Amino acid sequence: MTDAMQFTDNRPSWDEYFASLAQQVSTRTTCVRRAVGAVIVKDNRILATGYNGVPQGMAHCGEVGCLREKLGVPSGERQEICRGLHAEQNAIIQAARYGIDISDARIYITTQPCITCAKMLVNAGIKEIVYANPYPDELSLGILDEAGIPYRVVNPRDVRSD
Repeated sequence: MTDAMQFTDNRPSWDEYFASLAQQVSTRTTCVRRAVGAVIVKDNRILATGYNGVPQGMAHCGEVGCLREKLGVPSGERQEICRGLHAEQNAIIQAARYGIDISDARIYITTQPCITCAKMLVNAGIKEIVYANPYPDELSLGILDEAGIPYRVVNPRDVRSD
């Protein structure tokens, strides 16, 4: 076996590659509760990325504190009092800001989308959602089911096939 063949045989699948990139993107979070990353892909090309955090120019939650944390709000509840945007929202915004068409794209996310993000992904024209971790929001999956958008769970460390 040649060196070139060994290299090709050891490459990650596209799912593993993009899921791993979403994990890397999540390291830029400014959220003190959960790190989430998203990568929007079309034809195996990256169109936009996003991570969860406060809008540009605002103090990070690590600096001013997290109201949801202070109030003891469980994960998946009272998202309206959060200062930050979700990773999916930031990825959609970045695509819009730079004029990138994300319709019929796939999104890789480190965490299952919440109901708000699910609705945004539907209207953005995302064709498939791939995520690594569950989130306590069953309504979001109902939205995706009703909209006919497939979703699946993938672990970037376990996926090896195309």
